[in-house]
Amino acid sequence: MYKRNILITGGAGFIGSHVVRLFVNKYPEYRIINLDKLTYAGNLANLRDIEDKPNYRFVKMDICDFEGTLQLMREEKIDGIIHLAAESHVDRSIKDPFTFARTNVMGTLTLLQSAKLYWESCPEKYQGKLFYHISTDEVYGALEMTHPEGIEPPFSTRASSSSHEAYGNEFFVETTKYNPHSPYSASKASSDHFVRAYHDTYGMPVIVTNCSNNYGPYQFPEKLIPLFIHNIRQRKPLPVYGRGENVRDWLYVEDHARAIDTIFHRGRAAETYNIGGFNEWKNIDIVKTLIRTADRLLGRAEEEDMGLITYVADRLGHDMRYAIDSRKLQAELGWEPSLQFEEGIEKTVRWYLDNEEWVDNVTSGDYQRYYEEMYHLQK
Repeated sequence: MYKRNILITGGAGFIGSHVVRLFVNKYPEYRIINLDKLTYAGNLANLRDIEDKPNYRFVKMDICDFEGTLQLMREEKIDGIIHLAAESHVDRSIKDPFTFARTNVMGTLTLLQSAKLYWESCPEKYQGKLFYHISTDEVYGALEMTHPEGIEPPFSTRASSSSHEAYGNEFFVETTKYNPHSPYSASKASSDHFVRAYHDTYGMPVIVTNCSNNYGPYQFPEKLIPLFIHNIRQRKPLPVYGRGENVRDWLYVEDHARAIDTIFHRGRAAETYNIGGFNEWKNIDIVKTLIRTADRLLGRAEEEDMGLITYVADRLGHDMRYAIDSRKLQAELGWEPSLQFEEGIEKTVRWYLDNEEWVDNVTSGDYQRYYEEMYHLQK
């Protein structure tokens, strides 16, 4: 009945919901199965606009459930997997590393083994199959900071804004040696290795992508950008680690979803692709940009809320700088980010201010009741 049957894990989360929406709407000839455990970060309200589409199905399941995932793959005749399900918040990993090892390592291994057993039972075996694993730039460790004057990034796109700077001569490339520094990044590095091992050992067609920091609509408000927009609206403190000098490369989530679509359909099996936003920003500059944008949109005086910035003790093992070189993805598949960072921040702040009910439901916990009301699920 359908041209392809694609399993997307973590599809009720931030990035996953954007990928699910894109695939459901763009490919009506595909059947899209969204598998999500619905932890605190999973929110089915993110997908209300597509939940009744005929080519969409939601399944509540833990990716560590081997029998359940194997049965689902057989039942739905899955030929493609886009694996986004993961615990992703660094602070939580520092407090509870066991949960991150279980979900990110054992969950990925469970999916790999389920896919292996099912695909090897098919007459065509691995032909036309793909296990696409989404990872993070944090597996590479940290880059050195050098004086920014005179340093130019090794790429140029429309998404590079006039204020864009490079804060060092080094950038993460696909062959950069892994050097994770947090329990989160260590768990993702391990899962990356398992995915590649299944290709090298069993011949499973796999792709791994490592992306930079995502931002945009539907991000759970424990992460910097949605948390600070919410706090600015409420005039609550904005806690900045250290002096806010840490640098991150930022990628608008819809651009990331487009990249995943492109790589899933045209990427080469057994390859790694880095996905970056071409935008290095210091954390403190991000915070000040958010304040200026939110104050303007809220009709407040210019920089009225700068006094909300509060410097706090730095995070344990806080990497100084991440920066991705995406030239391989550009050269091979023609993808590049579509938005300058200032454009993306404007859209993001507007979305959170225009969707106060969504934010308030998440921060209050009311969003979890939607699961039960709509899907009659047990917590």
